[in-house]
Amino acid sequence: MEPPVLAVGLGIAGAAWGLAADRIGARWPAHEAEVDEEGAVARPAGWVRPVDWRTVVVVVLGGASLGALALRFADPVALAIFGTFFVALTLLLATDLDQRLLPDVVTLPAIPLALVIGLAGVNPLVPPEALPAAILAALAIPAFLFVVAIPFGAGAIGMGDLKLLVSVGLLTGLARAVAGVVVGALVAGVVLVVLLALRRITLRTYVPFGPFLIVGAYWAVLVAL
Repeated sequence: MEPPVLAVGLGIAGAAWGLAADRIGARWPAHEAEVDEEGAVARPAGWVRPVDWRTVVVVVLGGASLGALALRFADPVALAIFGTFFVALTLLLATDLDQRLLPDVVTLPAIPLALVIGLAGVNPLVPPEALPAAILAALAIPAFLFVVAIPFGAGAIGMGDLKLLVSVGLLTGLARAVAGVVVGALVAGVVLVVLLALRRITLRTYVPFGPFLIVGAYWAVLVAL
């Protein structure tokens, strides 16, 4: 199949998965009950968020990332590795946008799988000689961000974010993982400035960093260094 045709097909599949992931993220894990200022139940336990702007974000990024992957790699093995990774990232994007949560059931299995792929020598971004640097990235980047976040108090960076970065480091290598974090931080800065200017958030509003790290992970795989 020609790359452009495959890109269109994967793009459509990615968008469809993005819609499914958004609906999964709106239901799983189940929402707890929400109460208003007077203590009355505003939303019962297990309520489901309707389709909104988050749906659009997940659908667009899910479709664009998988479509671009077909243009980035021609090797079926590489497509299988990073296609699976992008499917997981899209689900994580949906859950974090909806519930500010990157579930362990997704982030933790990705770590040993990424290590096995590296040890097997089938990762085009991390050849065997680059695996030690990738392991360094998987350990040092989350540790660095954890230490940097300490002065900002509990919750400045989520444990799910750090677990995600371990697999990103193993799958993309040192240079790409660092660049992905930088890109994610830059995107976060732009988005936050725009939202502040539009008065959609304040300086005290909590904004999850996970979605921006996921954008950085997409970038780390897709952009040639």
